[in-house]
Parts: sequence; C-alpha cells; structure tokens
Amino acid sequence: MANDVLGLIAGEGRLPVLVARGMRAQGARVACVAFRGHADPELQGICEHFEEVSLYRPSAWIRRLRRWGAHDAVMVGGVSKSRMMHDPWRLLRDIPDWRAIRVWYRRLRHDKRDRALLAAIAEELSHAGIEIIDSTTHIAEHMAGSGQLGSVAPTAGQTSDIAFGWSLVQTSADIGIGQAMAIREGDVLAVEAAEGTAAMIKRAGALCRISGWVLLKNASADHDQRADVPTIGVETIEQLSASGGGAVAVGAGRVILLEQDLVLAAADKAGIAVVGMDT
Repeated sequence: MANDVLGLIAGEGRLPVLVARGMRAQGARVACVAFRGHADPELQGICEHFEEVSLYRPSAWIRRLRRWGAHDAVMVGGVSKSRMMHDPWRLLRDIPDWRAIRVWYRRLRHDKRDRALLAAIAEELSHAGIEIIDSTTHIAEHMAGSGQLGSVAPTAGQTSDIAFGWSLVQTSADIGIGQAMAIREGDVLAVEAAEGTAAMIKRAGALCRISGWVLLKNASADHDQRADVPTIGVETIEQLSASGGGAVAVGAGRVILLEQDLVLAAADKAGIAVVGMDT
C-alpha cells in the first residue's frame, strides 16, 4: 500500500484530520481537496497534496485528484446544509460549474435529502474515475464499542430512558428526521432536525431544568457508510454538561467518538455516562 494515493474530500471539523492520519498510518499518501473556508488548519500538514476548492465546482475536485493519482477517495467533514441548499446568495458567492448544475437538474431539484446528495455526488465522481469509499475505513479505533464505555455508569433512571428511547431514535434516523434525541423519565424532550445536535442539546437543556437527562444518537439502519457517520466529540460532551445532560447512548459501530480517549476522559470528568448500544 506504500505507493497508493488516497483522495480526501474534506469539509470542516476534526473528522477529516483523523481520516488523513488513519490513511497515513496505513501507508497511503493523502491527496486532499478541501472546501474553501472549511478545512481544519492542521489538515494541510498531514497531506502530501492539498488544495482548497469551491464547494460548488466538483470538476475542480476531480481534476486535482486525478492529477495526483487518486482513484479512491473518502468524503468527510461538515458542510452546513443551510449554506449548501438554502442560502439565497450561494450563486453569487461561488458560481457552480457544469457538473454541479447537471447534478442539481437531474437529481437534487426533486430530492434534497442527504442520502440523495451523496448518491448524486458519488455517481458523478464515479463517472470521472473517482470512487467514494467507506468513510470509516481508516478510523476503526474511533468507532464506538458496546456496553459502558467510560468509568461513569448510567443510573437506573437513565438506563430505563435509554431502553425506552432507543427504538424511537432508530426510527427517527431511519425515516430521515434526525439522528439524535433527548429523553428524561420517558418524555421526549427534543428530536434533532436540520439544526444539528448541538442546537438540539441546548434546546433540550432549556426545556428541562432538571439535570440528568439522556442524549441518544444513532445512524439509520441503511446508512450509507460513504457519507459522514454520526459523531460525538469533546465539544458534544461539554455542551451536554452545560445543558444538564447526564448520559449519552450511541450506536455501537455506527457512531464515531472523535478522538475517543479524549471524549471518554471529558465524559468521566463531567460525570456523564457513555454507553454503546448494539443494534
């Protein structure tokens, strides 16, 4: 594998950094195209090839990846969906190329869901000789395990809430509403939608003045592993602590703990239980 070049199409956040490190650890050379204004500054120093590109010009991604010799690529990192799909000024900020226009006209004008977006982009890149691969291939050590993951055990009430809510959050993820949910004493406090997990945690904390509620997070049963997998990071734990959360349950093998040792250390310090649920 020492001579292999792997592509990385990077959005924001720490996940692209972890993926790049994992690629390097497995002997690959990393060729990265990063969406302008999104990339973690650390990313450039890890990659053998690095260039910032427009979010709306996939032809530029393809040209650079092919020039660098990458035929397989991982696409990870956050991009605000509101910026991508619902920003009325997006066309003035960055004029789309013909590939983006073709993807929009053929696929996305009728279906703007995340899975449709991924499928459309992956198909377009595949036609150009770039295959999008499983985004978790190089970060196995960061995937949540099963059972109690930190040193803090959930209370009896939290365990009951996890059992009650697990099928609910699975259903919510499966039908495309959201991948996270907040529950206390059998009451659903909040369900994640377009606002994202951080905003949902804050909303749940505002609704529930009693601390100890539970955050549940999981991917859909048919989640396309080429897409971003749900994540819990140190910031999530800090947000949960500030909003009165007392436990978090995640899908084992379906949710990434970003820099797992740091996440569990932060949870232990905050007195928050972390549990991996087999699905």
